[in-house]
Amino acid sequence: MKFRFSLPYLLLAILIFVIEVLIALYVHDDLIRPYFGDVLVVVLIYCFVRSFIQAPVVPVALGVLAFSYLVEMLQYFKVVKLLGLQHSRAANIIIGNYFTWADIICYTIGIACTILAEKALKRNYN
Repeated sequence: MKFRFSLPYLLLAILIFVIEVLIALYVHDDLIRPYFGDVLVVVLIYCFVRSFIQAPVVPVALGVLAFSYLVEMLQYFKVVKLLGLQHSRAANIIIGNYFTWADIICYTIGIACTILAEKALKRNYN
């Protein structure tokens, strides 16, 4: 693992962040916002990490997935409330409030798609 800046990954992370914000602000449905947003969020985190760290795809992806699972488990244990931050909009948005197995599945799908996309890109450039 090396610390190395990657502009393409940072630009992709920024693009995905903008998409996530647009989904949060303007999409109020039962599919895109609750599921596609969760699939995308792990891709966003992955791209952000890859913006600064050069490392093999799978370990970075699995690290992001483990982090995502950890955040979801914190939701299960109501950590925002336990820390007395239930009135903090930022804490509620960043950590979240509700554990769901659907989120775990979405994170897993997002990371699987990320790994597959990275492998396909590597194949095309080699």
